[in-house]
Amino acid sequence: MSTPAHASIAQNRTTGSTLTIPPATEAVTPFEVHVPEPAIVDLRLRLRLARWPDRELVDDWSQGVPLAAAQSLVDHWLNHYDWRRFEARLNSYPQFRTRIDGVGIYFIHARSPHANAMPILLTHGWPGSVAEFLNVIDRLTDPTRFGGHPENAFHVVIPAIPGYGFSDKPTELGWNPARIARAWTVLMNERLGYRHWVAQGGDWGSAITTALASQAPQGLMAAHVNLPMVVPAQLPENPTEEERQALDDIELFVSQGTGYADQMNTRPQTIGYALNDSPLALAAWMYEKFWNWTDNDGLPEDALTRDQMLDDISLYWFTASGTSSARLYWEGVGSTIRGADFFSGGRAGSGRIEVPMGASLFPAETYRPPRAWAEAAWSKLFYWNEVDKGGHFAAFEQPQIFAQEMWQAFRPFRQQAAGQ
Repeated sequence: MSTPAHASIAQNRTTGSTLTIPPATEAVTPFEVHVPEPAIVDLRLRLRLARWPDRELVDDWSQGVPLAAAQSLVDHWLNHYDWRRFEARLNSYPQFRTRIDGVGIYFIHARSPHANAMPILLTHGWPGSVAEFLNVIDRLTDPTRFGGHPENAFHVVIPAIPGYGFSDKPTELGWNPARIARAWTVLMNERLGYRHWVAQGGDWGSAITTALASQAPQGLMAAHVNLPMVVPAQLPENPTEEERQALDDIELFVSQGTGYADQMNTRPQTIGYALNDSPLALAAWMYEKFWNWTDNDGLPEDALTRDQMLDDISLYWFTASGTSSARLYWEGVGSTIRGADFFSGGRAGSGRIEVPMGASLFPAETYRPPRAWAEAAWSKLFYWNEVDKGGHFAAFEQPQIFAQEMWQAFRPFRQQAAGQ
């Protein structure tokens, strides 16, 4: 889907190897990605000059990304990966920027060719980006090409979280999930003029979508997540088998999986120096999560291609988002939230959400709560489904399943959205 011919393209201003994005205004301004060639040359030089650590002392990933795996990924990045291919793919979709609450917000806005399509807002997480959703855009806007029906169609809006990608980096405190959710409401209601719409998210996108539903803005008909952030205020003393499994998920995550989060929750600026200066550090920091959180048979490449992972990693690198994206943990979770509260976005014990909420559970997700916990937190649970394949990066890993879940989950709200 190409940018409208009448739109004037606002390309990135560049200085040497630095990518500089033009300031946004309150107008919705067309945007096109163009990373300067010196920035690509600089990346390759840094990769060639990487100072490698000694080999890990184990024969698995338990100490982190194995040296051989990291070297192989970097070799592919240096000698085989083509950023221009991904850049052209981004530019094949209509992209825009607009300033909301003082911050320039980048977003993809792909309208469906089908009448009565439903507007859907998709929000990514960390270490994700808008790249997570590229393989579902066409499935959602034009489902007839993928075995669906015209009445399944969506107008798709995919913003980049402030501090991520081509959105601005906040220059003041306070950009937590609740504030981002309020900005998304302005985007959908005021900037794009949608009267009725739905929202979906995973990871931080789930926290933002949950915050959005708790705010119940005018126009939001329903919300859906693939990481249900629901935990009882008081954990059960005699848990059922399903509850025990969810509690085990929490225990495993807290005991073995929060090292990255503890650092970004408490000292994002410190880790940010490495993420901003070294593409090797950034790649390893993100690559580990593609191993740990995807539905794979032992290697990240079982779930995602190297090019897919490097599309995402490169987007962080060229936009220098390593530090600013890490600050969302400090803003949204912080040093005082631990254990079960991590999976409720710091909202354990808060009031029930009245906006209709749904969820799809993917088998390799980090946390899979029982339906009863969602029913206790969400007063109008309209959809709950467990699928057969996929992990934390649902749309990235399983675009076909993800699209089918969207078609099915939001079907009850179609009539209300018709006519926009």
